[in-house]
Amino acid sequence: MTREPHVTDTGRPRRGDPLPAELLDDAERMPRAELEDLQLRRLRRTLRHAYDHVELYRAKFDAAGVTPDDCRSPADLARFPFTTKADLRDSYPFGMFAVPMRDVRRLHASSGTTGRPTVVGYTDGDLSAWADLVARSIRAAGGRPGHKVHVSYGYGLFTGGLGAHYGAERAGCTVIPASGGMTARQVRLIQDFRPEIIMVTPSYMLTLLDEFERQGVDPRSTSLRIGIFGAEPWTEEMRREIEERADLHAVDIYGLSEVMGPGVAQECVETKDGPHVWEDHVRPEIVDPLTDEVLPDGAEGELVLTSLTKEAMPVVRYRTRDLTRLLPGTARPAFRRIEKITGRCDDLVILRGVNVFPSQVEEIVLRTPGLSPHFLIELTRRGRMDHMTVRVESRPDTPAALREEAARTLVKAVKEGVGVTVEAEVVGPDTLERSVGKLRRVRDLRTP
Repeated sequence: MTREPHVTDTGRPRRGDPLPAELLDDAERMPRAELEDLQLRRLRRTLRHAYDHVELYRAKFDAAGVTPDDCRSPADLARFPFTTKADLRDSYPFGMFAVPMRDVRRLHASSGTTGRPTVVGYTDGDLSAWADLVARSIRAAGGRPGHKVHVSYGYGLFTGGLGAHYGAERAGCTVIPASGGMTARQVRLIQDFRPEIIMVTPSYMLTLLDEFERQGVDPRSTSLRIGIFGAEPWTEEMRREIEERADLHAVDIYGLSEVMGPGVAQECVETKDGPHVWEDHVRPEIVDPLTDEVLPDGAEGELVLTSLTKEAMPVVRYRTRDLTRLLPGTARPAFRRIEKITGRCDDLVILRGVNVFPSQVEEIVLRTPGLSPHFLIELTRRGRMDHMTVRVESRPDTPAALREEAARTLVKAVKEGVGVTVEAEVVGPDTLERSVGKLRRVRDLRTP
């Protein structure tokens, strides 16, 4: 089969074709005013459902002096209290559920690596709505009925694998439930089963690309046309890296288990300008993470989400800790977009008074000649001073003699671009540990 080239003369994939009108669902065709009316009706119903059936919300609303009837416009949502991850952990395991356990069809949970896991539940209606939104997201990414989807998100309590799985089936696709790990086998399956779409974390996609090349296979020769990447922040530089090495469209899917899972928002392949929030099911806000003030569209701050249709576990003003901006819709004009998320409030490293996000380091690593995208930030304390070391792998074709030069270039670029002095250690390929789930870029070795 002759492959149709879909890259520009610069080597980057062209933007995808717009979704045919007949594949848009009813909500995607709504005018903005009609969507806002639907939002308000669903918002009022959600607030009442949460207040009547979840003890934590009843106590929070009463303490704030508000009732569900006080929400007469979307702006009134700002009067209601936030929900935090600590609230979910304190209510472990089922204290946030708003329906009897007999109506809950599935449970998911976070890893709980920093404390009790956060547990979420789904009714039949929740699972159907979730599948619809992931299916909508796959269509927005360029997926079509009959496409094969290689799912490399982890299955189990993590929402990624099963969320992608049922959404792909709902979209009329054929699912290859590869899950994470066994990288060499996944490369073989991609070659044998010839999927058009892969759904995976961007960092594990880089690991798969490395394995293709290790096996002597050009990743650009595979059947893959679309990569739907999420579960961790990733930069435009990483998009370019993946698209150029794999010759596919790399688009961003956004979600979090506390609100639903993957499919809260999706980047459209025809514009690749940030994920559109599916506002018929989720109400987004941006707040100042320090003052809690609601910010206008276009201002950067913390993303706060309120579910509009969840039955088993409604969430009101959930603080995601993700930093972004709300922007006007483009490919889906009724739905606002979030700017590509490249950092979190809790990812922030303060080094000798300078704010540093891992995404800033990633951008510099990816544009430094000779360096691969695989890096780790290590924080140590020497006497009374904090120090940061960036350990990064060289590319396979970088001679060992040039590693010191690459390290010096990286140190200089971080100093100029971020404003902090770091140390850099360039190591050989395949030296750093690979992640098959959510990537952790920072290792804090400082003594408490």
